[in-house]
Amino acid sequence: MAAQSGLSHPAPGRGGVSVFPPVPLSAEAAPFTPMEPSGWRPGSQSEAEKLFSNCAIKLRAMRVDSVQLKEELNLLFDQLLSENYNRTFEPADVCSLLKHASCLVPLTQEHLVIKLCQVVHHLLNQLKVIMDEHTLDVLVNYTAGALKVCSTWTHTDVLLALSTVVYGNGPQCHQHLSDLLGEEGFLLQYSSPSQSNMELRRVALTCMANICLRIPGQPPLDDQYRSVCFRAFLKTLQSTKPPDTDELYYCMMIQAALKGLQCCLSGGKWKFGGGEELGSVLAALKRLMFQGAPGVIVEWPAVLYPAPLPQYESLSAAKAAESPKSLEPPKDAANKKRKSKGKGKKMKTEESRGDEREGDAETVPAPPKGRAEEKQPASFLYPSWKLNSSDSEFSDLEGNAQSKLRYRKVNHGRVRQGALHCLLAVVKAVEKRTLYGYWSSFIPDSPIGGPPPLTLLTIILKDLSPKVRLCALQVLSAMLDGSRQFLAVAEDTASPRTSYTPFSFTLATAIRELHRTLSLALLAETSPQTLTQVIKCLAYLVANAPYHRLRPGLLTLLWKHIRPYVRHRDVNVRVSVLTLYGALVTTQAPLPEVQLLLQQPDHSSSTGAFTPQDSGLREEDSRRLWLLQLCVTLVTQPREDQSDSEGVGGGAALEPPPVRLEALQVLSHLVRGYFPLTQHYLCEIGQVSARCLGEMDTSIQLHGAKLLEEFGSGIIQQYRAENNVPESSRVPISQVVQFWSEVLSGPLNRALQNEQHPTLQASACDTLSSILPQAFAQLPDKTQLMCITVLLGLTYIENYLVKTAAVRALGIYVLFPCLREDVMFVADTANTILAALDDRSTNVRAKAAWSLGNLTDTLIVNIVGVDFQEELSDMLLLKMLQAATRAAADKDRVKSNAVRALGNLLHFLRQSQMTRPAFQQPLEDAVRALVKTVQSEATMKVRWNACYALGNAFRNPALPLDSAAWSHEAFSALCHVVTSCKNFKVRIKSAAALAVPAHRGCYGDTERFTRVWRSLATALENSEDTNDFLEYRYSASLRHTLSQALLHLLSVSQSQDMLGLSASLASEEGTGIREHLIKYLRAEEGGGEEAEKDIRGESLHPRERIGSVEQILIRIKGLKCLLIGASFDSLPFDTLKVKVPKANL
Repeated sequence: MAAQSGLSHPAPGRGGVSVFPPVPLSAEAAPFTPMEPSGWRPGSQSEAEKLFSNCAIKLRAMRVDSVQLKEELNLLFDQLLSENYNRTFEPADVCSLLKHASCLVPLTQEHLVIKLCQVVHHLLNQLKVIMDEHTLDVLVNYTAGALKVCSTWTHTDVLLALSTVVYGNGPQCHQHLSDLLGEEGFLLQYSSPSQSNMELRRVALTCMANICLRIPGQPPLDDQYRSVCFRAFLKTLQSTKPPDTDELYYCMMIQAALKGLQCCLSGGKWKFGGGEELGSVLAALKRLMFQGAPGVIVEWPAVLYPAPLPQYESLSAAKAAESPKSLEPPKDAANKKRKSKGKGKKMKTEESRGDEREGDAETVPAPPKGRAEEKQPASFLYPSWKLNSSDSEFSDLEGNAQSKLRYRKVNHGRVRQGALHCLLAVVKAVEKRTLYGYWSSFIPDSPIGGPPPLTLLTIILKDLSPKVRLCALQVLSAMLDGSRQFLAVAEDTASPRTSYTPFSFTLATAIRELHRTLSLALLAETSPQTLTQVIKCLAYLVANAPYHRLRPGLLTLLWKHIRPYVRHRDVNVRVSVLTLYGALVTTQAPLPEVQLLLQQPDHSSSTGAFTPQDSGLREEDSRRLWLLQLCVTLVTQPREDQSDSEGVGGGAALEPPPVRLEALQVLSHLVRGYFPLTQHYLCEIGQVSARCLGEMDTSIQLHGAKLLEEFGSGIIQQYRAENNVPESSRVPISQVVQFWSEVLSGPLNRALQNEQHPTLQASACDTLSSILPQAFAQLPDKTQLMCITVLLGLTYIENYLVKTAAVRALGIYVLFPCLREDVMFVADTANTILAALDDRSTNVRAKAAWSLGNLTDTLIVNIVGVDFQEELSDMLLLKMLQAATRAAADKDRVKSNAVRALGNLLHFLRQSQMTRPAFQQPLEDAVRALVKTVQSEATMKVRWNACYALGNAFRNPALPLDSAAWSHEAFSALCHVVTSCKNFKVRIKSAAALAVPAHRGCYGDTERFTRVWRSLATALENSEDTNDFLEYRYSASLRHTLSQALLHLLSVSQSQDMLGLSASLASEEGTGIREHLIKYLRAEEGGGEEAEKDIRGESLHPRERIGSVEQILIRIKGLKCLLIGASFDSLPFDTLKVKVPKANL
């Protein structure tokens, strides 16, 4: 039965007018509908808009000569200040009002000036109006004039208005910056440490910070004024609190300076001087990181210097005598701590945080001397800033003092938070290599004896504010991100030396300390946001630390600690846990410790706090990969615990998309890094991928296709001959064929044809390219034809992502043994690639050039088949040659593979084709393109590819090297590069190319042959001259290749060449040649992969080298008899013949 009652007092509107009439409350009452025109309606003007419009009308009607102007303006400004504006107005209306108001208020009326400045601040701050340049100029002029004319007591409000006006508009105020930030500028005067008015100083610093603030898309402030502001902010941060200054105002001033320094550093590189300035900033920020932390009473250094060891802060002189040497916990407290092991989760978490903090000497208050026997309260072992109101001894009468204390803690926390935000900006602005020198000041190792240093880890474990701990974790994450090259030095597998501690061991100790501290924070953290950042920070650490150089055990403990959080109720925590698992299975994969963790299920619970969730994750079968099963469950199964907001109101809902996406990424990482363990789950992974491809969410589909691609790539790696995987350890071909048959008949085919999502199409093309060639040959013919037809068709899609992926896939297919002899497929692929080489997208052209290089590799494989050469169209070859020549003049990304294709094509051409007039000019253009690329300033990869391409072209016996006009240019370019290029790999490729021609006639006349010899001899003599240490590692390979090339020239030399060779070997240059040749014959010139093969790719044992040299000697002795008047007594070949066998037998 519905009770009826009325509203006796209707809600009054503005002016006491009832907005809504009385309505009886009843279940049968009609639903609420908007009122008639007399009442409120949607879309009608709000009271704030009406007030603003009325004020604007009144303001425009006012005149300067009005008698009651002062009173009217005062009333109008009060009305504007009384309203809270929560709706956006037209910027032009607001700007017009403010400009007109500034014209009506003279600077002599200081009270009105203050009111106007308050209105400016109020409107611009609430409405977020973007001012036009004229309004900005008018308001800055007005406020700057007020600072010059009005009394000092008005300047606080004037500066507040100015700070709102210049917010993000610093570069547009360049006309006024000299008055504000010049040597005698107002802002510099009021922000100076000599300024006693803290509020005025704070507002001036805020104004400077807003000037430095950079809005995305706008140019930054001029470096001159940014440096001025930077020095002012740094000077403020370095100054101490005046003795008679209120703590609140001092903290607010420091917050303004920190915000300003952050604005100076955000969005750019460090431009404020060298190490002294950086050290000063870091020292000031480190001091402010611990602002207001009880028990932290130390003398902070004014400057931090780069050092491999931490710079410990010394105790303050005033407190040194009071600091205890050691502090033993009372026995009753220890007993109480032992008894509390059986308490609940929350108590245990708090105790873990408390136990961590007890060991920090800086935060434990010292008992007064002579009172050590007195019984301490239970909270004595907690840091003083861990105590909450229930632990304090304030009475109800002292509530006001207690609230002040709490407010003081809040402001100190904001200072610490601002300092960490600013430190994060410094970390992002300074180069990594520069910042590494300061790591020891913020990331400690494990010091032996003495109090632990105050670092970021201290804040992460000890600070009471979760926001401050979150900021510290963000800074630490930024420092760890990209630090792999620096941390790669760390090593502690060997026993440490007693005489000194190497830096590698110190760095390894720091990594272990990071693991220990972050693991403690993981167990103690209660804030979900901060917990998420703890796990992300651990992921950065795992991704960059060299665990293969560290003693095992770190990842095992971390694996155990992180496992309970996979069922955490917060979605972000679950996502970050999966990110950490992804880092664990990615770092230096396959890592033996991680491999054992994957194979051994963890039956132990961590602390007992998460046993209900953890029990569902245990696997009885030790052969099952727990992590893989977990990810499959998260992707495919409904979530058991529906406590999250995303599961409310629905049935058996799946995990949220971020969790499922991260789980799919972990699966991809797991397959890539530990394929031998995951290959047994072929069917499960195929089912997961098929399910993902069949969903509506494009992101899920993309990750499903990526998982298929990773699995296909893993199978391909198993079947590569160079990996030497036993047949019994590979995935059987029959299973691979069945796997791909099911995939290609399922949703992958639909993804390939999904034109609404080009990214998905591109990913599906990449998946097609990861099919094992042996398995592709056993697929049904219609399936093979479907793959080829789809890829050929997708190359005509306008979207560059799809076209790039399709062209790349065809470039892989053309290498398949079952397809490379199919002339029709090769021709179709060639025509498709030629069309893609003319695409306007650089990405498409680069991938097309790569595919063309692969296609021409196929031509070289088929060069022995006469039928293939005859069936392939000459016109198509000509088109490929011309297209590759044009691509060789493209960008370096395209050029590197275009020259590779040119070398293959020049190698493939037959004599009958070269003699045709249609081929002669393109042939010459192609060789000249290679010569130009060798001599160019392109990237080294492009140049050594061009050298290799020339050597590849020289392998064609039909190429007229002896008579062609371009032959001289080709040899000259190679001779120049082999002696002068700074990159040793380019020299190696050029030397190998010079040794390719198989006959003496290919080298031309005696003059050219001698020049090639002297170029190789000079390069051998200078093979150790380099200023780049990275190039020195290739010097042995270079000498090896040069020695081979010189011996090759000797082997093909003729009698007319003996005079030049004799002169070279008899000179001082010949002495070096003999030494290097002897080393080469003794197999002392190794140098890596090139050591075991000659320039033709043939394996050369040291005995074979000696045998080839003996043949060369016999041949040269035969040439002696043909040359009259030449003395060969100085030739060192007899010496080589005698010494080498003795050294090798």
